[in-house]
Amino acid sequence: MNSPVVVSQSDGVLHVCINRPEKRNALSMATLDAVAAAFDNAATDTDLRLAVLTGAGDKSFAAGGDLKELSSVKGEQAAIAMATHAKQALRAVRNFPLPVVAALNGDALGGGAELAMACDMRVAASHARIGFIQGKLGITSAWGGGADLMRLIGTAAALQMMTRMEVLETAQASAMGLYNATADEQTSLEDAVEAFIAPIRSQSPHVLRSFKAMALHLRQNNREEMDSLETRNFGLAWAHPDHDRAVERLLNKTRAT
Repeated sequence: MNSPVVVSQSDGVLHVCINRPEKRNALSMATLDAVAAAFDNAATDTDLRLAVLTGAGDKSFAAGGDLKELSSVKGEQAAIAMATHAKQALRAVRNFPLPVVAALNGDALGGGAELAMACDMRVAASHARIGFIQGKLGITSAWGGGADLMRLIGTAAALQMMTRMEVLETAQASAMGLYNATADEQTSLEDAVEAFIAPIRSQSPHVLRSFKAMALHLRQNNREEMDSLETRNFGLAWAHPDHDRAVERLLNKTRAT
């Protein structure tokens, strides 16, 4: 059985790859735990300068939570427990003491968009879309991504994305400030990422840690309160009949195709 996450290091860069392409890199709890472990284990490595988080294949960075696994989560308290567990994993990415770049090899949707937002910067393939589409299942963001999104692009633009369940194409996401760089159709994602991180890699590790510490200080302002609010509202939404009806519609659609 393949590992859900592949980890390597080269030239001062920690590479973390979600390795479930056959599942569109869906984020099971085991996958999230493996992502968290990769970042936690490397946090004290003084030779590192940054980390790059990506997905296997070219269709999905991460398509969201693992629906098969999530189907067993019943009731408000179980939903809160699941969200709290996942939040811990994304916190390991967000709190990593060096810059983290998400290399979006494909779509980042729902929980996958939240994972991308936990990173400090994002470089996207020319076809990589991003969307906070949790509302399609009658639920809210759950893993801390809502707060990250609002802080990055402002409440009005973030509410537009979430309430309209928009899936943004690369140009739209770039214009909104979600992507720091993109690959064009003639450029591979790997080359685009390398061009983007080259200046970062030229910096001293202790300087990069100082920059990240300042960024984290700002990102953590009122973080606990925001996370608590999000988790509580997620639990209520998960237990609401609207969520059950949305899941049943999705399952019926899947059965029909």
